[in-house]
Amino acid sequence: MEKALVLGASGGIGSALCAALLGRGVAVTGLSRSADGLDVTEEASVDAALGGLDGPFDLIFVATGALEIDGAEPEKTVRAITHKAMMDQFALNAVGPALVLRHAARLLPRGRRAVFAVLSARVGSIGDNRLGGWISYRAAKAAVNQIVHTGAIELARSHKQAICVTLHPGTVATPFTQKYLGRHPSVAPEEAANNLLSVMDGLTPDHTGRFFDWAGKEIPW
Repeated sequence: MEKALVLGASGGIGSALCAALLGRGVAVTGLSRSADGLDVTEEASVDAALGGLDGPFDLIFVATGALEIDGAEPEKTVRAITHKAMMDQFALNAVGPALVLRHAARLLPRGRRAVFAVLSARVGSIGDNRLGGWISYRAAKAAVNQIVHTGAIELARSHKQAICVTLHPGTVATPFTQKYLGRHPSVAPEEAANNLLSVMDGLTPDHTGRFFDWAGKEIPW
């Protein structure tokens, strides 16, 4: 039986992904702050939660993250940047997945295909940025793209069949995006989860280190 580890399992996308995987007959281990006390912004919390797990996992999916933290909305202009809001974004959306990635080599199998995926966002693409704004969130997502790209290079040296990617799920109707749903077409978490699983199903080791959207189209860095 395949095994999957989902971090952020209590969130909209994370919980839908767990349900979809269970529907496929996958043995799912789900971790979250609300259910398990996992705080990806705290190194000791990540190490305690992941250090006690027995792999290997065929899929590790990092679905943690937030658009607003402590009430700080995405900036409309660089004049609105604050130190705290930017550091909070980096701690949760970039450093958190990086701390999880540290455990990937131990938790992924060496002798067969496996996927390590992190939720990113199209606004993290530097090449696709035409509107500006959302500086802290954009920068944190651009950072996690670089972290995963770099981790993929290292992981490929020991795990030849591993696939390490960032994924853009589209605009998903969750509490995470509730205030912004009128601006873009959105999909239900269940549809987003199935879309992401379909994309991951089609990935090969040649795709490692890259950034894909919910339809499997590559997004520029």
